[in-house]
Amino acid sequence: MAESELVPVPVQVGEKRGCSEDKEEDAPAKKPKVENDCENGGPPHQDESEEPEGEASDGEEDGETFADMMKHGLTELDVGILKYVSDHEGFSGILKERYSDFVVHEINKQGKVVHLDDLSIPAEAEEVPEAEPQPKECDVLTEEQKKQLGELQFFKNKEGNVSIEIMDDTKEKRTLVHKAIKTQFPGLETKTEEKDGRKFIVAYHAAGKKALAEVKTTAAPRKHFWPKNRGSFCHFVLYKENKDTMDAINVLSKFLRLRPNMFSYMGTKDKRAITVQEIAVLKITAERLAHLNKCLMNLKVGNFCYKNHPLKLGELQGNHFTVVIRNISGTDEQVHQAMTSLRQTGFINYYGMQRFGTTAVPTQHVGRAILKNDWNEVVDLILKPRPGAEKEFLVRCREEWAKTQDPEAALKKLPNKRCVEGQLLRGLSMYGKKNIVTAFGQIPRNNRLMYIHSYQSVVWNTMVSRRIEAFGLKAVEGDLVLRGTAAHVLTAEEAETHSIHDIVMPLPGFDVIYPSHHIGKGYRELLSADGLDIDNMRHKVKDYSLAGAYRRIIIRPSDVHWEVIEYDDPRISLVHTDFEKLENKPAPVFNKEGKYRALRMEFSLPSSTYATMAIREVLKLDTSIKKQTQLNTTWFN
Repeated sequence: MAESELVPVPVQVGEKRGCSEDKEEDAPAKKPKVENDCENGGPPHQDESEEPEGEASDGEEDGETFADMMKHGLTELDVGILKYVSDHEGFSGILKERYSDFVVHEINKQGKVVHLDDLSIPAEAEEVPEAEPQPKECDVLTEEQKKQLGELQFFKNKEGNVSIEIMDDTKEKRTLVHKAIKTQFPGLETKTEEKDGRKFIVAYHAAGKKALAEVKTTAAPRKHFWPKNRGSFCHFVLYKENKDTMDAINVLSKFLRLRPNMFSYMGTKDKRAITVQEIAVLKITAERLAHLNKCLMNLKVGNFCYKNHPLKLGELQGNHFTVVIRNISGTDEQVHQAMTSLRQTGFINYYGMQRFGTTAVPTQHVGRAILKNDWNEVVDLILKPRPGAEKEFLVRCREEWAKTQDPEAALKKLPNKRCVEGQLLRGLSMYGKKNIVTAFGQIPRNNRLMYIHSYQSVVWNTMVSRRIEAFGLKAVEGDLVLRGTAAHVLTAEEAETHSIHDIVMPLPGFDVIYPSHHIGKGYRELLSADGLDIDNMRHKVKDYSLAGAYRRIIIRPSDVHWEVIEYDDPRISLVHTDFEKLENKPAPVFNKEGKYRALRMEFSLPSSTYATMAIREVLKLDTSIKKQTQLNTTWFN
């Protein structure tokens, strides 16, 4: 996915952006979620430890500040991120002070940067007019009914409903009212009820909990006419603000009354950003999608077309980033040196901090325990009490588990059972503490694999740091390069004809080879110190067997541009977004002299790379949330 969760920082002033219906402010969450697999275009690793959007949080707060919470977080040193490739002098700046300081545009498999620049419906998607004149749908609803339905539609009355009595009852009139409500108020469902001999049409929100309980998600979708010459999939561009991809798709699926798996995409994009990406959905017209623009919050859809195929994860070429770093301390010359180095040399392709979680128990420790087949340790790491601030119900759940080791008692402390802790406890209550492997399987597969991938990533980061320390930025005998999909060990003569940009390093596994110089031996020593055998990376549980992979150690971004800008108002956006352009809003205007200075940079990265690591190379600052929170808190104070 687009690596976009740089660092949540304290923000003093909220920000309303883009979408006219947007009611959310650009302020950081009190507890940022453990990043999904925040690779640039990688597969989604959903973090289910956070409550779904809209769920109650038990109404209790622990009173600790975000800075207090992050005292126990990881730093870059903890995950092997140690080296830089350039020798310029670093400088400070605030990363992602506002979510609008981070804009991501997907680069599709044709190499085109995806933009939202057209809200119109393609000609072939327009509905064929009815042969017979029909009464206007708007005529069947009174102004008071429209007001009530509007409030229901916009979540002001999410769990309620609106009943409309049909006075002169005929099937035709009921049909007209049903159609009027669904056409004018997307996201609402209707049903006919009879009370005391009188007929009512009841409208309710398709996204409401009670409504969802009444409408079976397994019900067959209604059959709509679909022309044979039209592609089965409607492809469209999704523009979203401060919302992650899965949240956005869940919203669309509820409004359209679809299962989320009807949508496909090439990569997930994170929440704290403005992102633009391609989505495809099966047999939903552009007209129905375009209707949603009237009521979506933080989302817009457009650039519709029909194709005969869905999208596949990983098909994208990468992402184009526009990043604003505010309150920079560097001189124009320092900025020029840093950005020129990024353009010409690049950065070390480390796995970013998002890969390893934000809590006191790093995900790689759980991964190591899984690989060692130490299942009691796995349970202990996930469920034991931990330092740092957490939601009160999680604290109570952990305390109950530590005291009683009773999964059912601990589970009762959780209002939301879909978090990782809840899923593991449910598994333990179903299968018993002697069958932990099966119980652990209750956690979604992507989340389980995230743990062992985190362990692989720490090993890779650590060994690459050692490789850079030992040999610098040149290819040497014993290094690995790819020939097709296979790795080849360079001879001394071959090393002379290769550059550092050709060199790859392996993630540990049973299907990779290692460098023949001493760094290769370091892999064996590192895994052995963790109680693992590098020659036996197959696991008793097939899912946890690691094949390994190869990854380039230096990445050179393309399309690198930058400018230093000055401004007076810290609340203004410093990026002109696609939505603002569609609304014909003017681009931001900057002063020649201002109170504040910011660096606005643009660059493109291939999939599976982290933009934070590129920015780290420019600033030469620790990008961990722990360090950034300390820096930002000091600055705000």
